[in-house]
Amino acid sequence: MVIPAAIGAAFLVVPLVGLVAQAPWGRLPTLLLTEATRSALWLSLWTSTAAAALCILVGTPLGWGFARAAIPGRRVLRGLVLTPLVLPPVVAGVALLSAFGRSGIIGAPLRTAFGVSIPYTSLAVVLAHAFVAMPFFVLSAEGAFRALPDRLEAQADSLGASPWRVFASVTLPLAAPGLLAATVLAWARSLGEFGATITFAGNYPGTTRTLPLEVYTQLQADPAAATAVSLVLFAVCLGVLIGLRERWWGALR
Repeated sequence: MVIPAAIGAAFLVVPLVGLVAQAPWGRLPTLLLTEATRSALWLSLWTSTAAAALCILVGTPLGWGFARAAIPGRRVLRGLVLTPLVLPPVVAGVALLSAFGRSGIIGAPLRTAFGVSIPYTSLAVVLAHAFVAMPFFVLSAEGAFRALPDRLEAQADSLGASPWRVFASVTLPLAAPGLLAATVLAWARSLGEFGATITFAGNYPGTTRTLPLEVYTQLQADPAAATAVSLVLFAVCLGVLIGLRERWWGALR
């Protein structure tokens, strides 16, 4: 078992070591301080943060519902909600266009009634990020709510607390560490999103070109710059995993 395990570990680790080894360390400050890289970094940071906030807003009730509520057709709904976990990113982008595009089932009425067009805007980046990150948040939030002991909520209910007060005063504070881990994980997933973003939002500098899209663009013109930006994303992802440690996985158990 040691030999195939070593091969599997090497298959995953060697490319990361190669990324670090071949990084242009001498030119790194210059490459990372270009206008294009700074613009892509800022866009990635605020759109990922907005997507994580959207996940908190609608993903928290959804995770609680899957863990605690008797939702009709819960298994089917849960399967559909988690589908973006395994959906090819480009298909996710096409699905978003079908919903929010100019002729989409939501996008067309918005354009007709208010003149609003979502695709190829920064809002489209936020929606693409939220679409791929939401399942991670919901799955972790569900695990956090499911791990809570029912007796504490039952005691609060027996003392006359309303359902909303039980949720706000007992359930939410107890689940907060798991929800925090879910938020960080969703944010990191948003930061690395590529396929759905380029399909639904495009690749326009300053508007929709996030860090992963900047890597894709630079790879065709300056591979060293692409490696430098990739190193930033790698460092962020590694930092998130180290920071979360076993909190997310514990929530899933």
